[in-house]
Amino acid sequence: MKIAIGNDHAATDMKNEIMQHLKDRGCEVINMGTDGYDSVDYPDYARKVCDAVNAGEADLGVAICGTGVGISIACNKIDGIRACCCSEPFSAKLSRQHNDTNVLCFGARVVGPELAKMIVDEWLDAEFMGGRHQLRVDKIMALQ
Repeated sequence: MKIAIGNDHAATDMKNEIMQHLKDRGCEVINMGTDGYDSVDYPDYARKVCDAVNAGEADLGVAICGTGVGISIACNKIDGIRACCCSEPFSAKLSRQHNDTNVLCFGARVVGPELAKMIVDEWLDAEFMGGRHQLRVDKIMALQ
């Protein structure tokens, strides 16, 4: 599985932790985030991750900022993206099962590295359930 990952300056260290975790899981990782700590604008990195997902260059995306909120809002402005901001594993799992999310967002200032890894694992290990949930996803996508 190929994962695009992007981040702003507040999440550089977290991105590096999650990139290594994804590689340890056997994922191919595309680094689309900043590697520095100078202030940058998270919408720019949201766009890079989402464009990679929409173009099929990545199967899924992970986008991280300070809280996860701003970058998730930016991701959800992009057609074809269903991003979720998760601070715990249960919501991450259900976001894939019920909403077929294709971008996971979280905050480097909100969750620690080990919890973030658990969130990523639950999200990646979950599968979309389809059925009645497909009807709802279709309605969500029709809102674009």
